[in-house]
Amino acid sequence: MADAHFSTIGLLGKAHHEDAQKTLLKLYKALTDSGYDVLIEERCAEQLHCDNNGQVVSLAELGERAQLAVVVGGDGNMLGAARVLCEYDIGVIGVNRGNLGFLTDLSPDNVLEPLHEVLAGHYVVEHRFLLAAEVITSGSSAGLGRAINEVVLHSDKVAHMIEFEVYVDDHFVYSQRSDGLIVATPTGSTAYSLSGGGPILTPNLDAITLVPMFPHTLSSRPVVLDGNSEIRLRAAFDNDLLQISCDGHVRMAVHPGDDILIRKHPRSLKLIHPVGYSYFHVLRNKLAWGSRLF
Repeated sequence: MADAHFSTIGLLGKAHHEDAQKTLLKLYKALTDSGYDVLIEERCAEQLHCDNNGQVVSLAELGERAQLAVVVGGDGNMLGAARVLCEYDIGVIGVNRGNLGFLTDLSPDNVLEPLHEVLAGHYVVEHRFLLAAEVITSGSSAGLGRAINEVVLHSDKVAHMIEFEVYVDDHFVYSQRSDGLIVATPTGSTAYSLSGGGPILTPNLDAITLVPMFPHTLSSRPVVLDGNSEIRLRAAFDNDLLQISCDGHVRMAVHPGDDILIRKHPRSLKLIHPVGYSYFHVLRNKLAWGSRLF
């Protein structure tokens, strides 16, 4: 449990959503009334019609100036913020105004009390690593992306089989014909990877999973790799145009013969949890697992 206090707070999130707007305005009023220095991300401020006395900032400036970012929304909002805020020494905590909410700990119905406890220095810190993806065309970099959940190689057509080779630390692993490949972090193991039959990895594991998408052979199974592995995917020459997606958001074109390098990003996301946070409690709630029998 940490004991450092937070005094400069950044607010951002799903401000076009009515319930999220109410939560953001509630947090803004409570924090300013309590004497905290509050920064509002510019797109969020525009939706809230709030000038915040000049404390409206870009997401990058929020990362530079704030000590804690409070993200109101779903996991998608957290992912978008994380891909930028990982570059700064800032803690990030989420208020769930989405669906599943694996990354958003605080309930909007009871947000002020646990948040004030966090601001007073009573919290748990957890670091989650990201993946960096680079598309290489004819020996030159043709695109860069980062992901906290997963990097996915896939066709730009629906349900279209592709062919590619997989190398790990320059060792040939296999060639595969499938709908694509999911390369996931432990954070992403409960996202798209889980839907594809991948294993759940606890967040403290330094590991990466390779999960084939509808492979053309029953012997193809998910593989768990050391988190410091370098993964290279090579698109076969007889493919049509392919894509790399990072967290389902950042998309990069992949041409036949291109290489995709995937490795751990040098910076990590600093997640802040309330005291008493349990990853297994989150899994039980979100995945509807059974409760204790006795």
